[in-house]
Amino acid sequence: MHYLLFYDASDDYAERRMPFRAAHIAYARQAIARGDLVLGGALADPVDGAVLVFRGSSRAIPEAFAAGDPYVVNGAVKSWRVREWTTVVGALAESPLPDPFVG
Repeated sequence: MHYLLFYDASDDYAERRMPFRAAHIAYARQAIARGDLVLGGALADPVDGAVLVFRGSSRAIPEAFAAGDPYVVNGAVKSWRVREWTTVVGALAESPLPDPFVG
């Protein structure tokens, strides 16, 4: 199952996150190495949040990530939420639809 972790950024997110950026990236790389985090990044134009894609058996995985993320712990992220994401198209889809063009 895939889960989306949405971050709502503080008003001064672009600047406020900078002292914690190296720690955040290292933390994210650990989640990638465990196979939990698939993809993540900041929203752009405006830089007012971020979205991270997780793969796992429960929403506890992205929730635990958020709880320990240096951006969250240090206030660069003002709130976050997790949504279950039913993926049906693409190489990493968990519930792919049958291809109508394949007999």
